[in-house]
Amino acid sequence: MTDQTVFTLINEQNGNLAFKLFSFHDNSYFDHLQRNNYYSLIWVKEGNGKLKTNFSEYDFEGNSLFSFAPYQPFMFSSTLVKGVAIYFHSDFFCIHRHQTEVTCNGVLFNNIYKTPFFQVDETLGATLDKVIEQIKAEIQRPGIAQYELLISFMKIFLISASRAKAQQQPDSIPSGTDAKEPVILQNLKEAIEKDFRSKHTPHDYALQLNISSNALAKITRAHFNKTLTNLIAERIIIEAKRELYLTNKSIKEVAYELGYDDEYYFSRFFKKNVNISPQTYRETVGFGKAEMN
Repeated sequence: MTDQTVFTLINEQNGNLAFKLFSFHDNSYFDHLQRNNYYSLIWVKEGNGKLKTNFSEYDFEGNSLFSFAPYQPFMFSSTLVKGVAIYFHSDFFCIHRHQTEVTCNGVLFNNIYKTPFFQVDETLGATLDKVIEQIKAEIQRPGIAQYELLISFMKIFLISASRAKAQQQPDSIPSGTDAKEPVILQNLKEAIEKDFRSKHTPHDYALQLNISSNALAKITRAHFNKTLTNLIAERIIIEAKRELYLTNKSIKEVAYELGYDDEYYFSRFFKKNVNISPQTYRETVGFGKAEMN
């Protein structure tokens, strides 16, 4: 890859990656497990293959836009793929902080029920390409208020992508429902959202929904491509990440609010699912972001 295809900004305070945009012309970047401590947007313009992420596997084709939250594991198995990737750390652009403006959290990122990618049509592709070229130009020729301008470009990118995904996948909107989805699964989603802090096992939800554990497990696997145990764990982890990211609560407080009396059991559960400890996540992704101006 030549220098002209990589555009990087470094956080001057800590020397870590703040933002990176680059083109790729093969699968060498993504053919091994990724667990980035920043947000990842990967637009595969050409090629096809398989995506492995969290507890699921998906087939994909060209003109697919993938979005991954910090420490969300992913890996591509593919032949020749070409496209563009954008990485950004929460210190550069805080998804939670800008949620009311871009509404991408829950649509592009952190939706346990939907695939983490969607198809980019010609109109959206033209918009995203234009934004990418504007970002490249600004990084190459920085001026007054560079950060503010780059954030504006990122908002356009994320809003445009969120709108397109929500249109293609209406049930990717957290408060929405899918008419094609069985009522039992709509009830399950509502039950998990309401009770994930206190109910941690598939049996809890099967009992609540008056269905056998085996039957609920089969229908969950068929529609969400993952087990009910995994769904529950992912929802707990998303909330744990949010608390670690946005607040200065102790690990013990976060664990207790999520229904774990034993802080060390919670830490083992978190590390099993995220591959790092809660404290490391806090230190590398965010701490007390709610107190930022």
